[in-house]
Amino acid sequence: MPPVILPQTPGLWGHRPLQVFLWARGFSKFSSQILTVAVGWQIYDMTSSALALGMAGLVQFLPTAILVFVAGHVSDRYDRRRLMQLCQLIEALTALFLAWGSYEGWLTVPQIFAAVALFGVAAAFESPSTAALLPAVAPTGMLQKATALSTGVFQLAAITGPAVGGLSYGVSAALPYAIMAGFWATAAILNGQIKIERSVSARESPTPGALFAGLHFVRNNPAILGTISLDLFAVLLGGASALLPIYARDILQTGPWGLGMLRGAQAVGALLMTGFLSRHAIIDRVGMRMFQAVIVFGVATVIFGLSHTLWLSVLALAVMGAADTISVVIRVSLVQLKTPDEMRGRVGAVNFLFINASNQLGEFESGMMAALLGAVPAVVFGGIGTIAVALLWMKLFPALRDLTRLE
Repeated sequence: MPPVILPQTPGLWGHRPLQVFLWARGFSKFSSQILTVAVGWQIYDMTSSALALGMAGLVQFLPTAILVFVAGHVSDRYDRRRLMQLCQLIEALTALFLAWGSYEGWLTVPQIFAAVALFGVAAAFESPSTAALLPAVAPTGMLQKATALSTGVFQLAAITGPAVGGLSYGVSAALPYAIMAGFWATAAILNGQIKIERSVSARESPTPGALFAGLHFVRNNPAILGTISLDLFAVLLGGASALLPIYARDILQTGPWGLGMLRGAQAVGALLMTGFLSRHAIIDRVGMRMFQAVIVFGVATVIFGLSHTLWLSVLALAVMGAADTISVVIRVSLVQLKTPDEMRGRVGAVNFLFINASNQLGEFESGMMAALLGAVPAVVFGGIGTIAVALLWMKLFPALRDLTRLE
């Protein structure tokens, strides 16, 4: 493949292996964020069903639940860069299928669900490889700041992706999928150019013990188990992202551009926080800071759920994004620093399973609750549940609560 010329920048961002990694991650996540808006709006436009929106999250989660342990072992056994390339090429081709079907007018909801499931399969293999590769490209002793930069790149994609998704969908239902395909293909090219000092060689055979080694490792490390499970239950209860199309159209009385604004608002708050954390690492009372961030996330979720004005909803989502970023940076840094390299793919797969469970199953839970109780009660009760989980986890995992430093 032809080389891609990237701009040279000073500091941590200018570290070449990390730089290429961040550009590739950004392009891939940019496509994923467009996907969320395009699929959510298209399904709701075709069905007007909150349950159908929740089902989209469940369909994307199931492949991860089935393949997670195989994906983690594959990530530890084979070249992580090549795995990422393969997954992104599959995602690009699937996006082209959605673009074609939307342009010709024959795309159906079951076909969208099938494509979403394929995206879930690709993500199940791509995410553990991406997470495991970050320590290999980050400068020594700077993983927390590199993690903050990586999170910031994701949030930048989360700001621009929904906006592009909403605007392009307003032009044509096929356009956002075509854009996704191009950026996923670009990410695949970039991943082929990542240079690391040590390549991953074939290791353990895929025995049952090797496949589930990541799960055993997490279970035997209370701090890692606590932080991963906190994210699972807090976001599972507090995730309102699946209901944003309902809020945009029915509660806030806006359109696709408003949906893009709502999705981008959370990312704006997150990006501002990552900019701060990339310069000022959290060096004291790390565990307590994470619990405090989750509680703030829950309070902001309740405010968003009760809001009927666009500006207050945007502000609440921005606070949610900032608080969530603190939790994410601490969790990712903690997991990576306490995990040996030969286990990072499998532990990353377990982490990804928990994250996807909180996101995709959270969307399903939110859709079910909204179908039964209405959108506003579903979001408000979820925010209250998030606060309760954080307080309970402080009692259940004192080692995590009392954690002071990461590096």
